[in-house]
Amino acid sequence: MAVTHADLEPGRRSTDLSSKTGAFLIVLTILCGLLCFVLCLVAEATRSEVSWLGTGGKGREGKYECVYSGSGKTPLLFAAAAFVGLAIAMVVQHTYMLIAITKAPPSDPITWDPCSAPAKSLTWQAGFFFFTAWICFAIAEVLLLIGLGVESGHLKNWNRPGPTCLVLREGLFSAAGVFSLTTVFLAAGLYLTALRAQRLSQEQENVRREVLERSALYASPPRSPDNRMTTMARENPRTPETHTQQSVFVFSEAFSKQSNLV
Repeated sequence: MAVTHADLEPGRRSTDLSSKTGAFLIVLTILCGLLCFVLCLVAEATRSEVSWLGTGGKGREGKYECVYSGSGKTPLLFAAAAFVGLAIAMVVQHTYMLIAITKAPPSDPITWDPCSAPAKSLTWQAGFFFFTAWICFAIAEVLLLIGLGVESGHLKNWNRPGPTCLVLREGLFSAAGVFSLTTVFLAAGLYLTALRAQRLSQEQENVRREVLERSALYASPPRSPDNRMTTMARENPRTPETHTQQSVFVFSEAFSKQSNLV
């Protein structure tokens, strides 16, 4: 069985931004945001309302008391579920991104040239997604907290008439749901921006490594034939004395051969 280049590459760690864990968490975050949006809509549909009843008297002397339309348990439960779900999704997603960036291997850091146009664009995008995501998250959580506080104020004796009744304005839970949905999409945009930054860093690092390799290659050019001949001549120099000795040796050897023949 042939071994390909992909088989020799090391597997991606679960803390890498481009791993399956990161994609799963970002999809899970979006699904949690959609679920929170639905829960907020249900809480809006079941929120408590107030009806006024006359308690006697006529004209201006008559008194009115208010009565709640429900105990508020249903919107309280749905709002509480949306509050907790959004908080968990936001914390898990940002914690994973923080771990993935801080524990990146030394060979794969997220660094780039800050003066380049793509780096500036990604920096502004990351800042925008980060701050707007947390702002929308804070607004959604505050709205849900207000709804929880109001709905929990008449869990008991809700059907007893009273002089004052505190209720939520229409659209508060719906607004919280919209901000929740916006939060998870902004968080997804932040994740994609970080992923693009990592890929840009890898591309710049590959280009830098290739430039260094080529510069090192051209810094030490191969030897020419003239240089090789010069080197050989330096390694085996021939002086006049050496030439004379060789000539005498050849002459004596020839004379000895001739005397033997005689």
